This record gives sequence, C-alpha cells and structure tokens, in this order.
Amino acid sequence: MKYSEPTFTIGVEEEYLLVDQETRALIVDMPESLMRECEERCGAQVTTELLRSQIEIGTKVCKSMQEVRDDLVHLRSSIKEVANRHGLAPIASSTHPFSRWQDQKATRKERYDRLTVEMQSTARRLLICGMHVHVGIDNDELRIDLMNQMSYFLPHLLALSCSSPFWEGEDTGLKSYRLTVFDSLPRTGVPERFSSFGEYERHVQIMMDAGLIEDSTRIWWDIRPSGRFPTLETRIMDVCTRVDDTVALASLLVCILRMLYRLRRANQRWRQYTPMLIQENRWRAMRYSFDEGLIDLAKGEVIPFESLLDELLSLVAEDAEALGCTEEVNSLHHILQRGTSAHRQLRKYELEIAAGASKEDALKGVVDKLIHDTAEGL
Repeated sequence: MKYSEPTFTIGVEEEYLLVDQETRALIVDMPESLMRECEERCGAQVTTELLRSQIEIGTKVCKSMQEVRDDLVHLRSSIKEVANRHGLAPIASSTHPFSRWQDQKATRKERYDRLTVEMQSTARRLLICGMHVHVGIDNDELRIDLMNQMSYFLPHLLALSCSSPFWEGEDTGLKSYRLTVFDSLPRTGVPERFSSFGEYERHVQIMMDAGLIEDSTRIWWDIRPSGRFPTLETRIMDVCTRVDDTVALASLLVCILRMLYRLRRANQRWRQYTPMLIQENRWRAMRYSFDEGLIDLAKGEVIPFESLLDELLSLVAEDAEALGCTEEVNSLHHILQRGTSAHRQLRKYELEIAAGASKEDALKGVVDKLIHDTAEGL
C-alpha cells in the first residue's frame, strides 16, 4: 500500500523541576501566582504536572528544527524569568539530586487523583521528568508500521539523553534511573508489535471494555501512537538539561522516521528484532548511557557507541539535508565529547567532593550546575 509522504512536523514536550534557589531543594507547593504568570506569557503551552514541584511545556506544531529551538528558548526563558522572581529556578533534569518523593504534594486534578488512587505508591513516587517528541504522521497504518520499526532505535536515543543518575541523595550507578521508577507502572517499556492499526485498536478496546483504561493515553510505552494528535510520540528519553541537546535529539528522531519511511517507499524496511534484544540495549543505555556501547543486533556483538552513531548519521544524512537539520544532527558528537547531563552531574559531584565539600554540599553543587545548564543558550 502506498502512502503520501508524512508532514514530519515536530512538537516537543519537556517537564522541569522547580527548586528553591537558596536551599536547592524542590519546592513542595508551587505559588499560584507563578503558574498564572507563566500562563500569561505562554498560554496553553505551559501546564501543571502530577506533582506541584513540576511544570510542563509544549512547543507549537513546528515545521523545522529552527522553529523548535525558537519555541523552546521562548518557553524555557519565560519559566526561568517568572520562577526567578519567586526565588525559584527550573532544572531540566529527570530526577532531583537529593529531594525525596515522600515530601512532595500531588497536583489536584481529577485525572491525577484517579491515577494516584489506582496506582498508589507507584504513582506517588513519580518524581521524574521526561521529554516527549511528537512527529506528524497522519496515516494510522503508517504510524503503526513506523512504530514497529522505530523500536530498534529507542535505546540509542535514551543513551544520548540520560539526566537521572541521582535518587534521594545517592548515586544510583545508573545514568537513567528515571526509567526504573517509571517502569513500575503497567503498560510501559518497549511497545507491543501490531500488524495493523486495526489490531492495535482492538487490543486497546479490550482494555477499555474491561474498565482497565479510559483511553489509549493510559498506555505509556516508550513510543506510542498519540491518543490526542495524528503523531507518533516517542517517550523514552530523559529530559535534556541543555536546550541544544534537546534540539539535536529531536532532529535525529525525525530523521530516523523519515529514513524508515524512505525505505518503505522503496519496498524495503528495517529488520525487526525481538523485544528481548531491544530490552537488553535499553538496559545498557539506562545503566551506562553510551559508555559501554550497545549491541549491534545484526552482528550480534557490542559495538562502541561512537561507531554506531557514525553509522546512524550516515544512514540519515539524506533525510537531515531534506529536513534542513544537518548541523543539529551532527552536533550529537558534542554530547559524546562533553557527556550527557548524567555524566556532567556526576563529574560535578566528584569535583565538589575532591575539593572537600560534604556530601550534602556536593549535591547542592550539582543542583547549581543544573540551574546553570538549563539556562544555557537561552
């Protein structure tokens, strides 16, 4: 079956944590005036999240990565300026270095209330932030087919986005601890495979008929057909602390999808591998980021991540040029050179300890680093 070429429009959602600039701890209650001022500046592009210490932004539907960057800079800058007037600061990090989930308060919304009642502590401990990227693919069947193929690349995206090495004051040993928290919910992780959109809908309907879910938005896979928009929504990534990294990863993602569509148009496709093998790479990305490489599933061996990235960039070079984001995609090499947010947080902590700081003060130093890096480039 032939499909018309998707629009490949892009929308990015980011979740931030709000910290007190004096204590560096998470706030427990967001001032009502803060949210009101943010809404005055950003309209419906800013919303509350599950916990009162969180705030979420979403770009407009963008036709280019320059539009994505401009909108992200506007939204981040607006929240930073408003928060600063309240003695607060946003940090784009998927976990806070030391604040505890037990001390947080939930946002009072019917949807969040239902989630907390159903999921209990697994929902209450969701003191985590992510980045979701929507790509416009308006054909249902194509969206499912590309989701099936895109699953292979999810660990690669995660490895480049890690920003959650600490949890409640401890170095977890993982570069993305966030996913260990999120995976305690049902309907998470690598998505199921479906032969058609109709098959996907039938499975969703079974759960709806049984009263298990209200709609498909309660399915939280690493990638899913959006339940609200004609998009494919990728959800595996930690939120990137630096806006440049957000733009680079969103660029790579949309280029991969265009490459997969281009293969399909030529009657080719990316080989599909079992969820077991993709899960293994997902775990390696959670544990090591890009430090220890990923499995090249075709070769059956672990390959240094830099080699995998070079190969991937070569595969999507034509697509990056067509989408006007060659520079953004090639900037992914900078992440390998300077490290992800997780690498930089750990490095800052080690430097503080080496300089004689206490554990508590070293963790505060990590928060200071996150405040600085979140605002970098705005």
